Amino acid sequence: MLPDITTNSKMPNLKTTIFTIVNELARAHDAVNLSQGFPDFDASPELLSQVSKAMQSGHNQYAPMRGILSLRETIAATIENLHGHRYNPESEITITAGATQGIFTAISAFVKKGDEVIVLTPAYDSYIPAINLNGGVVVPVALSSEDFAMDIEGIKEAISPKTRMLIINTPHNPSGRIFSKNQMQLLQEVLRTTDIIVLSDEVYEHIVFDGKTHQSVAKFENLASRSIICSSFGKTFHVTGWKIGYCVGPKYLIDEFNKVHQYNVFCVNHPIQKGLNAYLQEATTYLNLGSFYQKKRDYFLKAIGPSRFKFAPSEGTFFQLLDYSAITDDLDLHFVERLIKQHKLASIPVSVFHANHLKNKYLRFCFAKSNETLDKAAAIINKI
Repeated sequence: MLPDITTNSKMPNLKTTIFTIVNELARAHDAVNLSQGFPDFDASPELLSQVSKAMQSGHNQYAPMRGILSLRETIAATIENLHGHRYNPESEITITAGATQGIFTAISAFVKKGDEVIVLTPAYDSYIPAINLNGGVVVPVALSSEDFAMDIEGIKEAISPKTRMLIINTPHNPSGRIFSKNQMQLLQEVLRTTDIIVLSDEVYEHIVFDGKTHQSVAKFENLASRSIICSSFGKTFHVTGWKIGYCVGPKYLIDEFNKVHQYNVFCVNHPIQKGLNAYLQEATTYLNLGSFYQKKRDYFLKAIGPSRFKFAPSEGTFFQLLDYSAITDDLDLHFVERLIKQHKLASIPVSVFHANHLKNKYLRFCFAKSNETLDKAAAIINKI
């Protein structure tokens, strides 16, 4: 007989993530899947070889808690070269089990019961549950409905004596927009006299298009001094299943971050760290990433040109929003389900990225796919 135990759930209203729901529906209906953000092509053979070599060389036991020093030194040098800010590899960089773990750890380290956290919406779906789990209060501030720019005045109005953290994401998921230098400068001035911590999700840092530049918080002195940046090797090198990333920030923040990190995962996959460090010594491995994905974006958009969907080309990430307002009045959740069941095509409804599930007419499609997959998807889209 099973014991009569009441769970007293800490998250009683949390439902299954939309990514699980859509992927299960896509499998059940054999749909072309452009929903979740992962490539359907393999990683570089050189990267795979370097990781295999590390395994064969015996790097198969625990890595240091912060990550192997050689990889942290490479990350520090890369950030300094790209953004002009020097992080100390000994004390200001930690390797994580993916960016999502880093984001969760950062929120857990700093957000206490009753603390307010400003979240710019639409937002990656892991932020709000992590805030809620730690007893924080989500304060949503919507990005511009026209171009997904930061609402600086909205952020300023949302700040209160209880504001502990602000979470930003650039290049932005799901919109594909990047925050401009001017927007980042304005944000810096708004926060200058506060003690608010910034959590900057920059997992698509190397995936920017059309000659634009990623404006990392590391470029702005006052932002860098109050920010933890989370990034992802999985997104950068087409190996999302490896779940490895990193967080950087000033020592006083990373020291607190590591207090949670060490009892959460302690350390991260050792041979993959060794392999990544060897692979990163050639800068073109990440510097060419923008042009690689821009070709895929352009291929996809050209292929769906005859369709009834409207769009503004993505500025970064490997996502493209499509506006279906000229096609149907369906809510996006309903339209996504209908596309899967009737047309065999899977996407993500953008309303799930809003704190209040704001109704809109956007679907998110991932173009980090083979041309064959994109051709199949485009043929379906053009018939809708």
